[in-house]
Amino acid sequence: MLVDPTTLLIFIAIGFAAQLVDGALGMAYGQISSTLLISMGVPPAAASAGVHTAETFTTAVSGISHVAHRNVDWRLFFRIAVPGIIGGILGAYVLTQLPADTAKPFVLAYLTALGLYLFYRGVMHQHTERQPKIVSPLGLIGGFLDAAGGGGWGAIVTSNLLVQGSNPRKTIGTVNTAEFFLTITISATFIAALGWKAFTVATSGLLIGGVVAAPFGAFIAKKVNPDTLLTFVGALVTLTSGYGLYRALT
Repeated sequence: MLVDPTTLLIFIAIGFAAQLVDGALGMAYGQISSTLLISMGVPPAAASAGVHTAETFTTAVSGISHVAHRNVDWRLFFRIAVPGIIGGILGAYVLTQLPADTAKPFVLAYLTALGLYLFYRGVMHQHTERQPKIVSPLGLIGGFLDAAGGGGWGAIVTSNLLVQGSNPRKTIGTVNTAEFFLTITISATFIAALGWKAFTVATSGLLIGGVVAAPFGAFIAKKVNPDTLLTFVGALVTLTSGYGLYRALT
């Protein structure tokens, strides 16, 4: 089947932009990609499957880049990755058995408030670094919501770790690297359920654009001032979650 180069380029641009933001700020690849794909007429199930399939490759490159730039806290990595995988398996199972929309508005309202708080702390330079105390439950909840709700790993885990005082650069790099293992789990579930139909032209474009952008995101996370990172994370969480909440309630 012939592929329209213009269509492919659009999906490549979406994948590049989404991964650049995700690699630099630790979240929003799924939210940005899924929202744009659905707005272009791609069915929600196909959009979610395509995004997660592409993420398997983009998170691998992003993780390698963050490791190379020494953005990863390995102790924190294991504390979120293992519960995240367990949560991802549970979320994928729930998605195939029960509707997960009931809790979505509450989660989005919580994230919107959290985003505003992070933005305020970044602007006011009030981020005091300390070791986060609540870690493993965040991985479990983040993995569950990412699989069951079509995204949210970075928004849940990154933002909550930052609220507890975790170093912004290390948090973003660690959450991005752990996401690779979570995404493999979720993508395997989609492929098992849908077959390779999940690998569409949209998936190919997202994959190409995301892989190209991944190293740049890790570089940005390393170089940008922690307060600036916190401000951008807060603004992004507020905008994406607020928009999602608006759509969920209307």
